[in-house]
Amino acid sequence: MSLQKNQDIQLNIEGYTAEGNGVGHYNGQAVFVSGAAKGDTIIAHIIKAKKTYAIGIIKQILKKSQDRIDVDCPHFRSCGGCAYRHISYDAEKQLKKQKVVDAFTRLAHLDVKVNDIITCKTERYRNKAQYPVGFEKGIVAGFYAQKSHRIINSSDCVLQPEEFANIVEIVKNWMTEFGISAYDSVNHTGLVRHIYIRKAFVTGQIMVCLVINGDEIPKSHELVDDLLRIDGLKSVVININKEKTNVILGLECKTLWGEDYIEDVLCGVKIRLSPLSFYQVNHDCAELLYNKASEYVGATGNETVLDLYCGAGTIGLSMANKVKKVIGVEIIPEAIEDAKVNAKNNNIENCEFYCGDAKDAVKILKDKNIEPDAVILDPPRKGCDKEVLEYVAEMKPKKIVYVSCDVSTQARDCAILKELGYETKEVTPVDMFPCTSHTESVALLIKNTKEE
Repeated sequence: MSLQKNQDIQLNIEGYTAEGNGVGHYNGQAVFVSGAAKGDTIIAHIIKAKKTYAIGIIKQILKKSQDRIDVDCPHFRSCGGCAYRHISYDAEKQLKKQKVVDAFTRLAHLDVKVNDIITCKTERYRNKAQYPVGFEKGIVAGFYAQKSHRIINSSDCVLQPEEFANIVEIVKNWMTEFGISAYDSVNHTGLVRHIYIRKAFVTGQIMVCLVINGDEIPKSHELVDDLLRIDGLKSVVININKEKTNVILGLECKTLWGEDYIEDVLCGVKIRLSPLSFYQVNHDCAELLYNKASEYVGATGNETVLDLYCGAGTIGLSMANKVKKVIGVEIIPEAIEDAKVNAKNNNIENCEFYCGDAKDAVKILKDKNIEPDAVILDPPRKGCDKEVLEYVAEMKPKKIVYVSCDVSTQARDCAILKELGYETKEVTPVDMFPCTSHTESVALLIKNTKEE
């Protein structure tokens, strides 16, 4: 008999979903429970019941998992940011490594060595935060509740730098004092949509950006005066987004005070960051990730490396002093301009950057009569199109280094690359996002010379 809404059941939690929810089975039916830990025995209250699965909430914990710890955040149950604040970090590392193992063995059917997960600090590690703003008996700002657009009013988060909380409170107080309206996504009215903050961890520079449903903000001088209390403030910007969309940032930015950018240092390379620049949110782990990618390239100083999804050029620039040449290709024009500026500012002369897609990269290298020794792939979460992988194989690099923020699509693509003559030798998970369900990973693939 299928479960019914509002039914209470005893449930043993057997594991986790990809999103980090606990999962158990009741009469053969899967039940997903947020905040449950593997090894818990709970009374689950069913809040949604379907034919093949049900969703429950914890009504009572009868037996605690040995991995369960006291939660140090009052918003954990309601906020959709963290998935694993209720279990030990050792348990989190273990399950994240297992997630990578399962993706390659069960999904891609590849026999691959998976190394232990690379880790660094677990708190205050994020260098960027985007706080949605709304109105509920006053101005609220914080983070969305899990799978909703309901804002959990919370200026501080233990994943963010402490300065961010002060900035959020300053903006909220400014809005309240001067009657600045918050955005209403249902009616597409109101002005301030998001408070977007970046911090460069090495230089200490901070950028505050208000995403607005308009062309300008009133009382901007008063806002800047209030924000000047923040140590390290270098830039105050507005980003214009007047579209009816869930996409946070628009394409136009205006600087209200200071510079148009902030600067950080990553793997010894100075990086210029505008509001629209892509940058890994965990600086320290990004350095560990890029060092592993460089290790997989196996640089001797004679290699030509193609960085196919190069963004602002951070991976390629980080290993430029170890190889002969880096060629970066990226389809977003603004990112290519950032990459060129970053190369110039660091006096790096062995990097070239081109705007285009994978097909363009093949043509660029053919025209230059260049065969890359290694190709770095760092695609978006959806992974690579099969056509892109075919283009890469056509260039016949000795090595492919595949960096991914979604191991399931990475494993899928590695299986395709196997058909194209590349064997996945090993994978290293990197915990870029502690306490969340996300895991970064980098894979080394070697060209199978036996088939030539």
